[in-house]
Amino acid sequence: MEEKRDGRAYDAEPDARLAASGQPEERALAEALAAARADASAAVAAEDFSGAMRALSRLRAPVDAFFEHVTVNADDPALRANRLALLNALRAATREVADFSLIAG
Repeated sequence: MEEKRDGRAYDAEPDARLAASGQPEERALAEALAAARADASAAVAAEDFSGAMRALSRLRAPVDAFFEHVTVNADDPALRANRLALLNALRAATREVADFSLIAG
């Protein structure tokens, strides 16, 4: 949605320094995402898909805390872009394991 509105993609890797200087929940999500992506990728490579899903499931609490405490659309354009990149990285991590858009609703 923001990508369409802004006319750009937020597909660059999030800047770890910006995330580290942000709110605690932002730092926690960035750190948890890095660990979960590594674990999920290794599990997928080993064809351990339940392990990959377990790795991603550890993101639940950090994602919930992020959305509860962090304003994604910050006034600072660099911070906003970095937060959107962080969320895009989360989306990419889930797509490495499964394309949830294919699940009929």
